[in-house]
Amino acid sequence: MTVANHFELLATDGEARAGELTTPHGVVRTPAFMPVGTAGAMKGMHWREVRDAGADIVLGNTYHLMLRPGAERIAALGGLQAFTGWNGPMLTDSGGFQVMSLSELRNVKETAVTFRSHIDGAIVELSPERSIEVQRLLGSDIAMQMDECVRLPAERGDIERAMQLSLRWAERSKRAFETAPSGYMLFGIVQGGDVPELRRTSAQGLVDIGFHGYAIGGLAVGEPQPVMLTMIEETAPFLPKERARYLMGVGTPDDILEAVARGIDMFDCVMPTRNGRHGTAFTRYGQINLRNARHADDPRPLDETSSWPSARTCSRAYLHHLVRSGETLGAMLLSEINIAYYQHLMSEIRQAIAQGTFAGFRERTRSGWKKGDITAR
Repeated sequence: MTVANHFELLATDGEARAGELTTPHGVVRTPAFMPVGTAGAMKGMHWREVRDAGADIVLGNTYHLMLRPGAERIAALGGLQAFTGWNGPMLTDSGGFQVMSLSELRNVKETAVTFRSHIDGAIVELSPERSIEVQRLLGSDIAMQMDECVRLPAERGDIERAMQLSLRWAERSKRAFETAPSGYMLFGIVQGGDVPELRRTSAQGLVDIGFHGYAIGGLAVGEPQPVMLTMIEETAPFLPKERARYLMGVGTPDDILEAVARGIDMFDCVMPTRNGRHGTAFTRYGQINLRNARHADDPRPLDETSSWPSARTCSRAYLHHLVRSGETLGAMLLSEINIAYYQHLMSEIRQAIAQGTFAGFRERTRSGWKKGDITAR
């Protein structure tokens, strides 16, 4: 069956790509960073702030939403957009990563994964078919195939077993998705750990099955950045140029910049809000730890040139006070500042690719991070 393509490649600069992905709830400009709304909400932020920061699309977690409040309940209430109040595109993961990372007891079989809920201890079964059913009930614009993710480092035999199982689950996921309305998308997920040969085999197998887009999974799970970047380099050439490419669970601004340079279009990570809740800001000067005592008497804002009001007007001394005092406002302000910085970075990346100046932008941006904020004025 021919799989429709909803991605338009608008510009390239080396391997870096800029494009648009059209979904039932709007257009996503790529490269795109998707803020993570784990349980249908952004921690410490309102949706209007997420939108004002420049996000086109957000991510919801199938595992969490199926356990609470339940996919059937969300469907009865009109789907994720109506339930949450976010009126733009949404992507949902398959639930497989959370099963691996959160479940105390899990049993992976050919048919399904059985696990114990971290909420109430109930035994739950998640199969590729049920994962797709849940994502369809949620109404996400982009669903992900169910896969098995292995933490690195791992034995090659374990990595290959999980990769082959994920390919078989990919076929079942696609069959389960065939009745989805036109315009909604299913992405396949490349697995293979840190073994280039297995990455290539996985990518080729998924392309043979055929998906609306392709994700690279199983990275940012314990391996160093050079290994992650090598796996992208080994995988991207085997993915169709005309389809969107999504690097799952990544990452730092530097990870994103380097992955864009290797042909990746979409990203997600909890880091902007998680680090914000723990007192760290992302800026053009790099990461700034507001817990550090050196900020206690510093009247400067985080970045006087920022377009985001909180980054431009709140003093470092005040942010330091909020963080050290455990005030909720500190976590809220740093979360929104971080999301705004990530979205500003993506906007600048898209502009640089369109203008053919990405290499210079990449070098200047990384130099700014390395220089730091100590002497910044």
